This record gives sequence, C-alpha cells and structure tokens, in this order.
Amino acid sequence: MVSGLRAYLLSSVPRSRAHARLVRFYLAWLAFRSNPLAVVGLAIVLALLLVAAFAPWLAPTSPIEQDLAARLQPPSAAHWLGTDELGRDIYSRIVHGSRITLYIVALVVVIVGPLGLLIGTAAGYLGGWLDVVLMRITDIFMAFPRLILALAFVAALGPGIENAIIAIALTAWPPYARLARAETLTVRHADYIAAVRMQGASPFYIIRAHVVPMCLSSLIVRLTLDMAGIILTAAGLGFLGLGAQPPLPEWGAMISTGRQYLLDQWWVATMPGFAIFAVSLGFNLLGDGLRDVLDPKQA
Repeated sequence: MVSGLRAYLLSSVPRSRAHARLVRFYLAWLAFRSNPLAVVGLAIVLALLLVAAFAPWLAPTSPIEQDLAARLQPPSAAHWLGTDELGRDIYSRIVHGSRITLYIVALVVVIVGPLGLLIGTAAGYLGGWLDVVLMRITDIFMAFPRLILALAFVAALGPGIENAIIAIALTAWPPYARLARAETLTVRHADYIAAVRMQGASPFYIIRAHVVPMCLSSLIVRLTLDMAGIILTAAGLGFLGLGAQPPLPEWGAMISTGRQYLLDQWWVATMPGFAIFAVSLGFNLLGDGLRDVLDPKQA
C-alpha cells in the first residue's frame, strides 16, 4: 500500500492536473525533508501553533490572575518557569502569549502580502507614470528604519495591539512590492503573456491569472523569513509600552516589566526572551528551507 502510493506520487507521467500537483508537492516535500534545519524550523512553528490552539488546556493557571504571596518565585515544580512581580505564572503567560504573537503575525501577513503583491505587480506590468509614483512612495517608506517608522505610526495612532498591527503592516509592505515588481518585470515580456494579450485579455486579468501566480513562491519565502522580524518589531513595541497593553501576556511587555529584576530574578525577563528567540529561529529556519524548495534560482 505504501509502496504503491509512493510510486503514484513519483510518477513521471501524471494522469491528471490534480495528480501533477500532488507529484510536484511530494517532490517539494522530499527536497524540504532533506534539510534537517528546515525540519527543525517546521517543528518549532507547528509547536507554536499547537501551543496557541490548546493554550487553555496547557496553561495550569490564569495568565492574568495575581497571587502576591507567590511573587518572584524561582522555577519549581509548582511554577515551571517561575512567577513574575505580581505572582503570575510565567509559563502560563508565555503559553497564552503565543496566541497574541500568532494574532499579530497572521494579521500583518494578511495585510502586507496582498498589498505588496498588488502594488508591485501593477507597477511592474503597467509601467509608465504609475510605476514611477508607486516606486517613489515605496522608496520613501524604505528610507526609514522599520522600527522607527512603526514607532512614529503608533505614536500617532495611540498604543494598543490593533494600532501596533497597523503600524507594523504600514512599514512592512515595501520589500514585497519591490520583490513583486522585480518578478513581474522578468515575465511581462514573455511569449505566453504576449499570446494572452493578443487574445484580448485585459491587463487586470493578465496580472491576476498569469503574473501573480509567478510571484507567489518568492513572496511566500520572503514572508516566512520576515515573520521573525515582525515578531521582533511587535515585541519591541510591547517592550516600549506601545503594543499590547497590560495585563495581556505579550512577550515584549513581559520582558519590559521583568528587566528591573534581571540581576536577582533573572527568569522573569529571560523566559519570554527565550520564547521570542525560539520562535524567531523557527521561522528563519523554515524560511531558509522553503527558499531552497520554492525559489527556482536556488536550483
């Protein structure tokens, strides 16, 4: 049964379009699986998803309930990662904080991916004055460091997790627009694009049906690699008090409140810092593995 399925997935003569997609996906998985570090990154990201999904069952206590009698307790059997200055269990707060991290990452990706793809493909395919205007706007956003620009937007919008997401998204889209434009410039004069154009297809249809699919693989790789940067930016805003507000268990805010106890009660700031490090490393390793599989230039 297993050998028959493997032969089906490795067939050199696909029986249908769906079969061809399965063969291509399986070959990509085999290439991805051959990279041990990429598999480690995938395992970390999957662990983050599982922890966020089952946080109420994995966390032994409430992430916001205070117990001043147990404040600043070191790691023990009762509190695996210790307690903070208000007696809250750090392990429970990190587990529930994974939901906030995924919430921020998911919303930022949903915003910046389509936005950068739309701007980049439109500028690259249509060209002319539209290309000039869109790319100059992109250059203006890229001229400022991402964190500094995000701080400016949050200062204008006000602190809060929703405003932090908007600020990060407004500063993160330019690289995707540049990438999509570069990919579009390489295919807009291709023979199959010219054939579709001669058949009377509109520019919107050509961009949607033929240009965007060619840009997706590079965009997915870039998004995966940038997720670590998104997490660090969100943590930086939380550290400065401009992201998720107390008592939400956001990892950057946890480091901020724990930094004054760093010398004597090191676990208060170290544990959420380690969570940020592990998740960022996982996304970076996963992005490197996807780049090797999806980027044709790496072949």
